[in-house]
Parts: sequence; structure tokens; C-alpha cells
Amino acid sequence: MDEVLTIAEIEAKFDAEWILIENPSTDESLEIRSGTVLWHDKDRDEVYRRAVETRPKRFAIVYTGKMPRDTEIVL
Repeated sequence: MDEVLTIAEIEAKFDAEWILIENPSTDESLEIRSGTVLWHDKDRDEVYRRAVETRPKRFAIVYTGKMPRDTEIVL
């Protein structure tokens, strides 16, 4: 997967998966606009393992599904 995809293409292609994106392009509010998909999986831990294995210099990890209603995100 060496092609650069927009975030809309990524979300359409990999529904409800965790995505490891290399060299993400972002807008002024740092929202991801595009990038190269290095790995995708339903299992979040597997995507984190791949990030540790491949050690990309610039990357982002996103989830393309809906978060459960009672989920909280801590940054």
C-alpha cells in the first residue's frame, strides 16, 4: 500500500478498523487529510505492534468506526 489516500478514501475502504498512517497530511487544526496506509486491523493492539516494528518517522493512528456511546477519550 504505497499510494496516498484521502481520509475519506481510508474511511470508506477500512470501515471500523484501526489504521496506521505514514506521513499524514494535516490541516491547520491538525486533522488528518491524507496519508499512506501502512497497516490496518480490527485489533488496535496489532496496529500498535506494527507501529513499533516499522518505526515510521511521522505517523498517525486513527479509528474509522463509531466509538461506543459510553466511551471516553483521554488525550
